[in-house]
Amino acid sequence: MRHLPRALLLPLQLALLVAAGAPEAAVSAPRSLVWGPGLQAAVVLPVRYFYLQAVNSEGQNLTRSPPGQTSFKVVVRSLSTKELVRIHVPKPLDRNDGTFLIRYRMYETANEGLKIEVLYADEHVAHSPYILKGPVYHEYCECPEEDPQAWQTNLSCPTKEPQIAKDFASFPSINLQQMLNEVPKRFGDERGAVVHYTILNNHIYRRSLGKYTDFKMFSDEILLSLARKVLLPDLEFYINLGDWPLEHRKVDETPGPVPVISWCGSLDSRDIILPTYDITHSTLEAMRGVTNDLLSIQGNTGPSWINKTEKAFFRGRDSREERLQLVQLSKENPQLLDAGITGYFFFQEKEKELGKAKLTGFFDFFKYKYQVNVDGTVAAYRYPYLMLGDSLVLKQDSPYYEHFYMALEPWKHYVPIKRNLSDLLEKVKWAKENDEEAKKIAREGQLTARELLQPHRLYCYYYRVLQEYAEHQASKPEIRDGMELVPQPEDNTSICECHRKKPLREEL
Repeated sequence: MRHLPRALLLPLQLALLVAAGAPEAAVSAPRSLVWGPGLQAAVVLPVRYFYLQAVNSEGQNLTRSPPGQTSFKVVVRSLSTKELVRIHVPKPLDRNDGTFLIRYRMYETANEGLKIEVLYADEHVAHSPYILKGPVYHEYCECPEEDPQAWQTNLSCPTKEPQIAKDFASFPSINLQQMLNEVPKRFGDERGAVVHYTILNNHIYRRSLGKYTDFKMFSDEILLSLARKVLLPDLEFYINLGDWPLEHRKVDETPGPVPVISWCGSLDSRDIILPTYDITHSTLEAMRGVTNDLLSIQGNTGPSWINKTEKAFFRGRDSREERLQLVQLSKENPQLLDAGITGYFFFQEKEKELGKAKLTGFFDFFKYKYQVNVDGTVAAYRYPYLMLGDSLVLKQDSPYYEHFYMALEPWKHYVPIKRNLSDLLEKVKWAKENDEEAKKIAREGQLTARELLQPHRLYCYYYRVLQEYAEHQASKPEIRDGMELVPQPEDNTSICECHRKKPLREEL
């Protein structure tokens, strides 16, 4: 075997070292940082969580996973040895950038409180142990905070939500009688997917309008979860459970638009937007009924940027013609794009021509540097999960949007592609030729999504919409004929004693 001359060997070693990145210094447990809502007893969430930034002995933040085999360890237990509290604490999620996400799910209330130990090589990290004085309630404990402002302060809810302000600008006053007269007739026919809700004295009542209202399970569960945590305003409203926004009247029309609430908005509609059923359900069922949620995705983003496959990737159903175009482009340009349809429903005649791709686990998407986000029937609800990964998102221009899109900018958080995908290959080539810029956009998008899509922010957003709606509603809500009380879920596995000082408002 021939050996390289010593004169060539040193530059080559240096080049390899630069490519891999110089090794980072060892972790300093006391200098590392720990913060987040899961360290506050008053922040009740289905899965509590907080963050850890590894810091070295020189006070510098690590930007990659710490070297060596030593890992962070977290222990969460009741403060009282006499109180047995079931708590699931998985290992910390390594986000591969020097930060970690720690999660724990409680199945009983810790009346005395919790002790949270964060350890590195048996040494306490930052200000560990953290003491959360009780009671620390679990998800199904019905103990709403009576002071909504205090609740929002505890959660560090944003003072402004631009999308909410935009949505309610069309409705300076909500005419309840107009809604009662119009919504059932316009949207509640046999093929409708609308549910009529009333919230009164923190109880939730509903009646279904139309045949396709099975998805009320998702609106029920988030409203009940919210009502267990904070005292909700009295209000009466309609939620659209279908894919498409419903209200297309303009503000200056007579009669004017009615404020239907939907999970997806569009440029030509006036619906009021809430976070989608997908991300709210995955938040409620995190670490229990689902594997892919807004937290778990952050620790499963595949190999580091330099080791990802330099192709654009897509897998999905045939819910839009552009998705079929993607597959054709992939066949013609396999060196740039790997796209496949996993299920045919709308264009079954195309299966023989385009083929059917095997299902791919979502975490495996991030083996690729570039992710193509193309609409489904409306906005593709995978988009928040793609943004939380560390690949570059190539987003199709779209008239549809979710609640957080207003905070995102093209070429800063994602790379835009035309609606007809005519510039997709050009954008993939650009990303390959401008790797550092592509990596920067991917990172900026990921960091922004981490901030916007924290689970507690979803609760803030829901409450703010309900609060705004109640403030705009011109008359008192009522429990209408045919409404039924929405029951608490059957998996309320542990009854807990509520320690609030004041009783709730009197029952009806």
